[in-house]
Amino acid sequence: MKRIQSTIFITALALSLSGLAFAQGGTPADTSKTKESPAEEKKETPAQEKAEEKSEAKAHPMAHKMAKTPAVDINSASKEDLMKLSGVTEDVAEKIIGGRPYTSRAQLLSKKIVTAAEYRKIRAKVTAKK
Repeated sequence: MKRIQSTIFITALALSLSGLAFAQGGTPADTSKTKESPAEEKKETPAQEKAEEKSEAKAHPMAHKMAKTPAVDINSASKEDLMKLSGVTEDVAEKIIGGRPYTSRAQLLSKKIVTAAEYRKIRAKVTAKK
């Protein structure tokens, strides 16, 4: 799905840029016009600005720190460590500790320790090591 969206975006960008080239009029041999100042030459189209914003968003300075946070082991984590996870309250942390040991993180859901909504929030942030 993302590949299709990317292809459509790139095609639309290429078409808009080629349309802008034809919309300026004149011929390449038309040198009677004065040259634009350097500040005017560097103006970007809205499509170029959006593409640049997207590339800047992907290179978020905190992205590498957020992605590398280690998963919390539900078999050995303390109550405080479990409560640092979004959506885990004191009661839920106590339930997790009380239901140990786990063979997989999915047992949080199958043993009805957490709700499906809570599990969706924390499943990428937890692991069950033996």
